[in-house]
Amino acid sequence: MKKSELKRPSWDEYFLKVAMLVSERATCPRMHCGCVLVKDKQILSTGYNGSVPGDEHCEDAGCLIVDNHCIRTIHAEMNAILQCSSHGIRTEGATAYVTNMPCTNCAKALITAGIKQVVVFSDYHDTMAENFFQKAKVKIKRLNIPEKEIKYNLDSFSSAKRFKK
Repeated sequence: MKKSELKRPSWDEYFLKVAMLVSERATCPRMHCGCVLVKDKQILSTGYNGSVPGDEHCEDAGCLIVDNHCIRTIHAEMNAILQCSSHGIRTEGATAYVTNMPCTNCAKALITAGIKQVVVFSDYHDTMAENFFQKAKVKIKRLNIPEKEIKYNLDSFSSAKRFKK
């Protein structure tokens, strides 16, 4: 692959692609979601939807469905906020890059955590989130899904030693 063929992603595309990668760790088969909290182009934390530490995962034990929602998992946005909280990292003024539009409860948590912008590429069926974001003056930025393929230029490492299997 030639250097001219590589398109450097914008910051928004880059952080959404990171959120896509983070979503691969999700343990609920109903929806894989990833969230990356970013401030000043620095990643503060990541989160994916998964079970409470020490509990069974949906993919192993099945989903716990109440009102058509799985309640076994903590959503990606909550996990990202909780990760910041456990490490003493301030989220005031940060941007949340999320693979899916946050649900109402996650929207309220992001607002309360001081998130000022949410960047997404997929909508969610819950429209109350948008109402809460609008009232709190949190900007929602919708992008097309970033390219799913990672273009890793191995040619740039032609002089470096590569590990052999």
